[in-house]
Amino acid sequence: GGWYCFNRENCDTRYDTMRRLMSSREWPATRVGTGILSSQPEENPHWWNANMVFIPYCSSDVWSGASSKSEKNEYAFMGALIIQEVIKELVGKGLSTAKVLLLAGSSAGGTGVLLNVDRVAEQLEEMGYQGIQVRGLADSGWFLDNKQYRRTDCIDTITCAPTEAIRRGIRYWNGVVPERCKLQFKEGEEWNCFFGYKIYPTLRCPVFVVQWLFDEAQLTVDNVHLTGQPVQEGQWLYIQNLGRELRNTLKDVTASFAPACLSHEIITRNHWTDIQVKGTSLPRALHCWDRSLHESNKNGKVPLKGCPIHLIDSCPWPHCNPSCPTIRDQFTGQDMNVIQFLMHMGFDVQKMAQQQGLEPSKLLGMLSSGN
Repeated sequence: GGWYCFNRENCDTRYDTMRRLMSSREWPATRVGTGILSSQPEENPHWWNANMVFIPYCSSDVWSGASSKSEKNEYAFMGALIIQEVIKELVGKGLSTAKVLLLAGSSAGGTGVLLNVDRVAEQLEEMGYQGIQVRGLADSGWFLDNKQYRRTDCIDTITCAPTEAIRRGIRYWNGVVPERCKLQFKEGEEWNCFFGYKIYPTLRCPVFVVQWLFDEAQLTVDNVHLTGQPVQEGQWLYIQNLGRELRNTLKDVTASFAPACLSHEIITRNHWTDIQVKGTSLPRALHCWDRSLHESNKNGKVPLKGCPIHLIDSCPWPHCNPSCPTIRDQFTGQDMNVIQFLMHMGFDVQKMAQQQGLEPSKLLGMLSSGN
């Protein structure tokens, strides 16, 4: 992950300020895998001993570009081609005997999984490796093309409404989207395929979707900025509505994990085992999904008893789930508990209690226990 740039100006700025996202020249020679990439069983209970390949992001095109450097374009955008090349190279390093290939990514990498998972499966089939089951794990890449809280002109990635930024990006990167998704939309409307709920129904490979209901990157592009000042009522309603809309788009997603937290990215965080939805942690849900895919191949019966794979929080506001990652006050650097956080957000306990028909003290008790 790491956002993207969609025109000469903001790509120049990105090149000057975040070169590691534009070029591999200054990358470190080694990295330590964390979260799902960790080789420690206590940090990565099910896949610590899997073969792992980390593909850093330097194409700035949501893994969709297919344009080399030319006279017209000073930058090359080759996200889609990089993935194909990596697959080609891995076949000679043992991938040819694999049973399962899990393509995983966070943020722009999560959207990249949705855009590339079927293409990787097709590529392996064409190379004669029909036996490899290709699956996707998309973390924090399921964005909504909703209305911004406050409309702003499209100047850079942060202020530009997601649809407009992607629309410009596709042209600039020569972006590719999967054929089956492309066919659902008119020519020139391919940007739709960058939004999870629109591309998901067209995918053939099984995909597990991990998405915070109150994703910080989504709120940023929607122009809800949670810094220091109490949130106005309009923003608070907007935030709750965002959670509702997101929950709605996930209801037909077979395998999903969506905690009601304000955060962004999780699978490579070392605390990824701590977050739970309805008493199930993410590694456990992924393990259940893995098993259900093995079992369903055998006998066509999908749900496994006591092993849930569709986990979506139903409580209505950020951090109403007690296992959410701690929030730090941006100014003091202090950790906040749920109640401090809600007060900081301008949450009116009296008023909210009244709306829910509860005593304020009862509501506070429920909030701190996360009910």
